[in-house]
Amino acid sequence: MMQDTIARVRAEIAAYDLTTAEQLDQFRIAYTGRKGQLADLFDQLKTVPQEERRAVGQELNQLKQLAQARFEERQQELEAASANAPADPTFDYTLPTVPQALGTRHPLSLVREEIVRILARIGFNVAEGPEIEDDWHNFTALNFPENHPARDMQDTFFVRREPGEAEWVLRTHTSPVQVRVMKSQQPPIRSIMPGRVYRNEAISARAHMMFHQVEALFVDENVSFADLKQTVYYFVQELFGNDMQVRFRPSFFPFTEPSAEIDITCLICKGKGCNICKGTGWVEIGGCGMVDPAVLEQSGIDPERYSGYAWGMGIERITMLKYQIKDLRLFTENDTRFLRQFEGVQ
Repeated sequence: MMQDTIARVRAEIAAYDLTTAEQLDQFRIAYTGRKGQLADLFDQLKTVPQEERRAVGQELNQLKQLAQARFEERQQELEAASANAPADPTFDYTLPTVPQALGTRHPLSLVREEIVRILARIGFNVAEGPEIEDDWHNFTALNFPENHPARDMQDTFFVRREPGEAEWVLRTHTSPVQVRVMKSQQPPIRSIMPGRVYRNEAISARAHMMFHQVEALFVDENVSFADLKQTVYYFVQELFGNDMQVRFRPSFFPFTEPSAEIDITCLICKGKGCNICKGTGWVEIGGCGMVDPAVLEQSGIDPERYSGYAWGMGIERITMLKYQIKDLRLFTENDTRFLRQFEGVQ
């Protein structure tokens, strides 16, 4: 009967040896824990006949109070004994302490925050989105056709899915955040989208399967390519210095028209020509263009009334140029000799 079991458990609780902290913890697990004997007894209460349930329930409550009281009393005694224990006579308190090295800000974090500060001064706010994206936000809404190379598994990490479900990918760029922003609010829009992205590439000194991008989006009435150029000029000179030159080369991106690559003066040779810039005096830092009207329309914005520009770059590329780092892998190797160089950098 239930009363016999309660009596047995009561006797076990009263006789349990609680000399050490380990025994006290075993007592807690065996009796007062969520999977202990008391929990099992309370679960069995529903099997007791209705006319006996009240009396048995009272006995169970008394048993629970007994177990908790014994546990708490012994716990307080052990804590008091530990606090009053004499110091270890074998320990030499004159020994110097073990040095605790403080960490530093990662160079990618430093550059990302600097980019955010520079663009925040001219009204850009930060927008973020998921790193696991659906096909529509990552490709379709940005004018990537179905046969585009970016949709191939050789270039993109596809997330395993059940048959019949929509495609999901590790985002290949932060442009899907632009789509999410345009679908969630009407112009004027002035946002930047920093974040981590993924490409199915071999890891080398110049490439990685995981890296960071930051993109800027401005949508309003009468936005022109001249507005884009002046924003880029301002950004480059704030980040690299007033003597930095900028040029735009015609290019193609599915989501902008017209499109251009952004080059700046080589920071190594100062425009004279070297092996880093392949003798041209210029290095590429990103791409830009006017938002394609089809992208605006798919995001719910009237392309007849509004226009906009978008531009972006890899944060690793900017950091490598700013601090003249020649191997991309250093950012993820956690080599303290490399990271220690950035102590005190704001």
